[in-house]
This record gives sequence, C-alpha cells and structure tokens, in this order.
Amino acid sequence: MTRAPEFSVLISCHFEENSIEEFHGRLSEALKTMGRPYEIILVNDGSTDGTWSKLNKLYDRDPHIRVILDLFKNAGQQAAVTAAMTEARGHAWILMDSDLQLDPGELPLLAAEYDKGADLVSGYRKNRKDSLWRVLPSRLANMIMRRASGSALRDFGCTFKIYNAALLRAFQFGPYHVFSNVDAISRLSRCAEVPITHYPRKYGRSGWTFRKLWQYNMDNLVKLSQRPFQVLAGFCFIGGILFALRILLAFFSAGGIMTEVTPGLILNTVFFFALITLSAIALVGELVIRSFLTLQHLPAYVVRERRCRDTDLPDEHDTGSV
Repeated sequence: MTRAPEFSVLISCHFEENSIEEFHGRLSEALKTMGRPYEIILVNDGSTDGTWSKLNKLYDRDPHIRVILDLFKNAGQQAAVTAAMTEARGHAWILMDSDLQLDPGELPLLAAEYDKGADLVSGYRKNRKDSLWRVLPSRLANMIMRRASGSALRDFGCTFKIYNAALLRAFQFGPYHVFSNVDAISRLSRCAEVPITHYPRKYGRSGWTFRKLWQYNMDNLVKLSQRPFQVLAGFCFIGGILFALRILLAFFSAGGIMTEVTPGLILNTVFFFALITLSAIALVGELVIRSFLTLQHLPAYVVRERRCRDTDLPDEHDTGSV
C-alpha cells in the first residue's frame, strides 16, 4: 500500500505550453525547500497547443508528478481542479494556476500559516497587475461573495490556496459534483489570508474572458443555494431604506413640503423594483436550469488520457530530475 504524502499540489493548465516548464521548476524548488513529502497532479484543461506534450515530458522526468490528466475539452478551472482532486492522496491540497502570475516560490509563506492550524490559507493578491476591467468586477464579486459566504476573505478569486483535504474529501467531488471555491469556504471557520505578489502575465493572454468570469461567479453563487436570495433580500431592505430617505428628502426639500409625487420619483421607484425583481427571476431561473442539468447526470468533464504512477513517492530529500 502506498503512503499518503503530506501535500498534494493540484495544477490546472490551459494553453500553458510556454510557461509550464518554468512554473514546474519554481514549484519543485519551493517544495524541496520545505522538505516535506509531496505529490504533483497536473491537468491539461482542453489545451490544443503543446501543453499536453510538455506535461508528458515533465511526468517522465519528475517522479514527484504522480498523475497527469488530459481532458477532452476546456471544462473550466474549477472542473479541472475537481479532476485533480479525484486523484489526490495528500493530507493537505495546494491549489495553484500555472500561468506564472503567482510565484510558486511564495508557497512556504502559505504553508507556515497553514501549520498554525488553519483549515484554509488563501493568497491575497496585493497590487494586482491585471487590467482595470478585470480588477473592478473582481472587487465587486469579492464584496458579494463575502456577503453570500459569510467569510471575511478579501480575495476569493485568488487561485493560490491550501485546503485541509479532510473537508474537501467530504464533498466527494467528481465529474457530477464540481468543486466550488466559495461553497467550500462558506463551510470553514478557521481561514487565513497571506499577502502575495501578483505579476503581469508573462506568456500569452488570459483565458478568463468576460463570459467565463460571469460563469465562474454564477457557479459559485448558485452553489450557495439560499445564500444569494438572503443577500438579495438584504439589498432590497437597504434599497427600501434609501428610497424612504429619498422620499423624505423630496418632501422637505427647498425649505418646503412637496405637495405632489413627481413623474421622476415614480419612474425611479418602478425602475429600482424592476431591477430587483428581474435579478430574483434570473437567480431562480439559474437554479432551475442547474437542477435540470443535474438530473440529466451529465459530467462536467471527461478525461481523454490518464498517466499515473501508483508506487511510493520518492523521499522528500530525493529530488529526482527536474
């Protein structure tokens, strides 16, 4: 029987032909510096460049890479990580992207915080190097996720995280039950955040289009079940108070009392409540559609090819060839 490593490092790769070897070198160096048993699981998320070929070469060279998976189609970052989770054996799971915008060399910072007893340690991207159209929606999404999940984390979208594997295994994630970052965080009380450096993208362009960002945030919100409706109710309550204040100001403006309701005030009222109603209908529709898709039992991803070594991993002091 093979022994379980302390850390399983779960990496999703999407068009990372140019970055994956440099990323692997930095990651391996950081893990060896820590001197603790580990395994690496790499998932090619439907890349059509040379990413899968590079993963095979790394697998042949580095005995710490225990599994590599090739998905038929781009399934998305959370689905690709889910595929890696089904293979992981470690006591703690390290999640990270391979595009070099986050430095694997900062992994010991997160591990040190994890050793203090946290069940989740998340990176917090200080001085983000993304474009404004990425940063502003991200800040809005983080604000909504904080309300919906009940967590105080500042950067839900940061993919550099260490989880207590016992929690994630309890969810039994797989192709019919995809990992949700925010859903998992909402079930934790011992969380910590570590500031990490964020770098401009070195190779290629980000695969996070506006459509994918929207889908990612909707996935997380819907997974929280009743939470989005509780948040929506909160916004309605706050909106009602603000609207009541608006009426009071209108009645007592300009030193006098307004004697009639103006058309502008009526339009503002109708517009405000129409937006709230449409948002609620959209959320209900999203939940209904996803429930229907779940009943159809369609997999979120399908593995085209799998390579795995089921022997014991090398000793943490045996570096292998990288």
